[in-house]
Amino acid sequence: MGDSDAKRLTIGAMTAPVHSEELLRQVAALPTLPGVYRYFDAQDQVLYVGKAISLKKRVTSYFQKNHGGTRIGHMVSKIVRLETTVVRSEAEALLLENNLIKTLNPKYNILFRDDKSYPYLKMTAALQPGDGPLPVGAGRAGSSAQQFSRVAYYRGGVEKKHHYFGPYPSAWAVKEAILLMQKVFRLRTCEDSIFSNRTRPCLLYQIKRCSGPCVGHISADDYAQDVLDAQKFLRGDAQEVMRSLETRMMAHAERLEFEQAAELRNQVAALSNVLHQQSVDNVSDRDVDILAVKVQGGKACVNLAMVRGGRHLGDRPYFPVHVEDAAVLLEDDDVPLDATTAVEVQVLEAFLAQHYIGVPMPSVLVVSHPVGKGLLSALSEQHGFKVTAVHQPREQRRAWLDMAQTNAALQLARLLAEEGSQQARTRALAEALDLTNEDLDALRIECFDISHTAGEATQGSCVVFVHHAMQNAQYRRYNISDITPGDDYAAMRQVLTRRYSKTAEALAQAKHAGVAPSGSDRLPDLVLVDGGKGQVSMAREVFESLGLDLSLIVGVEKGEGRKVGLEELVFADGRDKVYLGADSAALMLVAQIRDEAHRFAITGMRAQRARVRLSGGKLEEIPGIGPKRRAKLLQRFGGVRGVAMASAKDIASVEGISPELAEEIYRALH
Repeated sequence: MGDSDAKRLTIGAMTAPVHSEELLRQVAALPTLPGVYRYFDAQDQVLYVGKAISLKKRVTSYFQKNHGGTRIGHMVSKIVRLETTVVRSEAEALLLENNLIKTLNPKYNILFRDDKSYPYLKMTAALQPGDGPLPVGAGRAGSSAQQFSRVAYYRGGVEKKHHYFGPYPSAWAVKEAILLMQKVFRLRTCEDSIFSNRTRPCLLYQIKRCSGPCVGHISADDYAQDVLDAQKFLRGDAQEVMRSLETRMMAHAERLEFEQAAELRNQVAALSNVLHQQSVDNVSDRDVDILAVKVQGGKACVNLAMVRGGRHLGDRPYFPVHVEDAAVLLEDDDVPLDATTAVEVQVLEAFLAQHYIGVPMPSVLVVSHPVGKGLLSALSEQHGFKVTAVHQPREQRRAWLDMAQTNAALQLARLLAEEGSQQARTRALAEALDLTNEDLDALRIECFDISHTAGEATQGSCVVFVHHAMQNAQYRRYNISDITPGDDYAAMRQVLTRRYSKTAEALAQAKHAGVAPSGSDRLPDLVLVDGGKGQVSMAREVFESLGLDLSLIVGVEKGEGRKVGLEELVFADGRDKVYLGADSAALMLVAQIRDEAHRFAITGMRAQRARVRLSGGKLEEIPGIGPKRRAKLLQRFGGVRGVAMASAKDIASVEGISPELAEEIYRALH
């Protein structure tokens, strides 16, 4: 492409924002090949990621049209740079596009939270005869735990040797399935260590939720048959399992083995009862995902319901971000750029593309809106089997979709109600504190708290509030060291210094260079500190030493009697205290953020304390203390803190601890 092409692009965009000649030449030189493009703004932040069958045709169309004051126009006006990647096919383009979307979080793409940690029901593989010597450790009857499959709740990577069923939409659904395995098939759920040390049946055996393999109340062959039946049931072969149980029951009865026949009769009755209760069973559909989309008030909800083994396992809602800012486009090149399209279709296709990358999926999808053939082809190519989407289902599928649509509407209504309340709270706080940020969606608040137990395992927490919601992914914990135990002021000094020293340095360098700081170097609009004058004074000292704005610091001081609703706000820049009022929406937001910081700090502190006590802490560092002696000390005194509180004489009373070593331990812990 020569200067004439670049000129034509400029003429086409005459009333549109002016872009650099270099950018327009780069656009004009793009190939007519499939690929992925990325737009960047002046701060080098990613604006948009898209795919195209023809990069030249798609990208050129952005710069040849006048988009006016639309969202597309607003995005195009910010573009200063673009990057492209050529691929071999549309399917490759789709996969790369959505991997980049999840990695880069562009502002104008519809984004779904990357939450694919679905729970599974796991059945461990049983050790078969001939697999080698049995592991050490067995129950009273000499049976090894590895000979009897265990049913368990599971998250994480799968191992081929074990059997996994799911995924399930929630932990509750998995636990219901495990209870079912206990009721009908009486499979064990105990850990191998517990199994190996049993000498008599546990409570689950007494209430007929386990067949007691640990003490030899069932043979390995009979237990294996129960496991096989359970697996068939979970795969949707319930009727086959029922017929098999009935056949075995009759065979035992004919041989006058009435006790065994009675056990199978009870299994048949339990299974029949389960099938009767599971009113949404449908054996013709084994594995199906049902997806319903609802868009309202600039927000969207995708409700995903799962059917596995013919049983409806429940659903889970997903709420994408950037729906209101997403450019209203379809990614098919044969559709005009400014075509009016259904936002529901965009949201649904974005979910399918982002959600099913790297996640097992069924071959049948029941969807509330039509899905493009290109997307289905890409999913089929990725997973190695044909994926079909049913848009207007009938009979049972229709009932499933109706349920999913109803749940999507209910979940979205709940979200809108909550967000409306949150936005009102954000606005009230901004007005009460005269915050200058005009964009309430971008108002950022960071809150700090310190937690410890009598000086042990001190931790600081930082929680972040932005876009009218707590942003869990941006939370941070800080392990506090080299301070006097229990000194909360020193702990707060350390946390704030670690949090803002690099930001202060970056701001100073940007000011010296005469350039605007990048988004990542931006200070929050408000820094909340859980505490009164003392903590605020400490925060002021840190900010003064770093050269930061003192007006950002606000302390949350507890009121008289530490009663909720009587809190006062203390300012580091000398302003008078402010009492917002017990019914103030601004105080409700402050309390919400403060309470979240406290929750996050105390859970981290407890986890840290547990790790220290479990590992033995400083005990491992004392010469002469090995794993056995450490275990005896922890067992006797209940943890490192208990050992530290014991006298040298008490420590010496532990088997294997001499008086000299006890003195050494006492000195080391004090």
